[in-house]
Amino acid sequence: MSDSPLAAHAAQRPFRHPVRVYWEDTDAGGIVYYANYLRFFERARTEWLRTLGVEQAALRASSGALFVVIDTHIAYRAPARLDDRLDVTVELRRAGRAALTLGQQAWRARTLLAEGEVRVGCVDAASWRPRRIPTPVLDRLA
Repeated sequence: MSDSPLAAHAAQRPFRHPVRVYWEDTDAGGIVYYANYLRFFERARTEWLRTLGVEQAALRASSGALFVVIDTHIAYRAPARLDDRLDVTVELRRAGRAALTLGQQAWRARTLLAEGEVRVGCVDAASWRPRRIPTPVLDRLA
């Protein structure tokens, strides 16, 4: 996958999505269960796309394209707890023809809680085979 100039532009202004920690997000110790950060990251990516005018259900209906997670790496820095208000960020790092690499972080005020990189690939909804990201989506990322 080749780097794209839009990655540098997008890295200057990460998208921020607020998340509240609910009881269902925590473990018996009252802290956010580690796997739930992936859920928080997913919500932020979905809202990021929505602000760019890309609705995932509409994308599937119009082009037969879906985004699927193909790789994740997360480092946990500090725990989030019940009722915390988090800001989850999304920044485009690389855009290829069939995949996007996104940097994501979860913050509580000035405390970094988790950070990672998520790679999403574009697939054909009928065959689940990799396909090019539709041009209108790439245009909106720019």
